[in-house]
Amino acid sequence: MKKYTLTLDLKDDESLIAAYITHHQQVWPEILDSIKESGIHTMEIYQVANRLFMMIEADEEFSFQRKNEIDEANPKVQEWEQLMDQYQARLPFATGNEKWVLMNKIFEL
Repeated sequence: MKKYTLTLDLKDDESLIAAYITHHQQVWPEILDSIKESGIHTMEIYQVANRLFMMIEADEEFSFQRKNEIDEANPKVQEWEQLMDQYQARLPFATGNEKWVLMNKIFEL
């Protein structure tokens, strides 16, 4: 099983952050299906202030490139991404149109 951690900021507005959290308590079934189809077994998102942290566990064949291809071909995922985009803020060091930025592990016990 592969593990990935990613981070993203939300726009620093309490009402937008609350709305984002509400959406993630009611994720559309098509989005959940797409996540599973890509090879992701578990996904968790944590929040503090406007900072998000995502943990993913995926099968050995998982790749972000394949996940992006699946997402780009799915109109419902594109609709979800457009909806989420109004809440999300790109990190200053993100490249291109990158939202979630892959983190490097620097410690393990």
